[in-house]
Amino acid sequence: MTIKRSILVTGATGQQGGAVAHALLSRGHRVKALTRKPDGDNARRLASAGAEVVAGDLGDATSVLRAANDVDTMFLMGNSYEAGVEEETRQGILAADAAKAAGVGHLIYSSVADADKKTGIPHFESKYLVEKHVAGLGIPYTISAPVAFMENFVASWSIGALRQGTHAFAMPAKRALQLVAVADIGAFVAALVERRERVFGKRFDFAGDELSGEEQAKILSQAIGRPINYQEIPIAAARQQSEDAALMFEWFDRVGYDVDIPALQRDFPEVSWHSFAGWARKFDWSILEQPST
Repeated sequence: MTIKRSILVTGATGQQGGAVAHALLSRGHRVKALTRKPDGDNARRLASAGAEVVAGDLGDATSVLRAANDVDTMFLMGNSYEAGVEEETRQGILAADAAKAAGVGHLIYSSVADADKKTGIPHFESKYLVEKHVAGLGIPYTISAPVAFMENFVASWSIGALRQGTHAFAMPAKRALQLVAVADIGAFVAALVERRERVFGKRFDFAGDELSGEEQAKILSQAIGRPINYQEIPIAAARQQSEDAALMFEWFDRVGYDVDIPALQRDFPEVSWHSFAGWARKFDWSILEQPST
């Protein structure tokens, strides 16, 4: 029988933290959802699902310490897109220190796959600095390190092109990329929470599927029910938007993620791993009919 845990989930009203919170609640665990926006729609949905929503900010160690005082597990994640890479590292270290001060029995830090491989990608490096700090704290910890999200293809920066019938990405059409569904991140973290002592001190890179942009476009065409064509965005254009992102796309093409997906799925059978096709079939594509904001 699974022991029911009490978990503080940071970033709980965001995409990844929300998936973690909902996965844990569905497994019967007690969830405290830390958010800067306790009155927002996502916070209300979490409260309706049974979470205890608490106001807090990773930049405010006192608020994290207060929230962590009566939990046995903490899921910690930063957001370099909102905070910037240096602030993400600073906040991550502050929050990890707060977890130790609160006596949290298991700290799960959300990094990114291959952040420990000297990629030179700023938002990978910022997470790895937090990883190293967490590993040196002397408390039980696990590193959860997902690859790129399937949901990135329907994010605000992608959806406009998709509405026009184009799947646009800054990689060659035939170059494969490993992907993971956000729901599987939630389920994977729930598995780490439940395995507890068996995953202390371990780092897990994880992915659900691997396929090229051309293959992705073909699957999207079938799921959406109309032709979707793949278009390679030139790296120079990506660089105009973000040097960090351009370095990541170049690394994707030159090196790329290398999770052993079959072995992972054998090792974590409790996660209902989504293929890209499975994810696309489940996704609500009515979003494409909504006006751009």
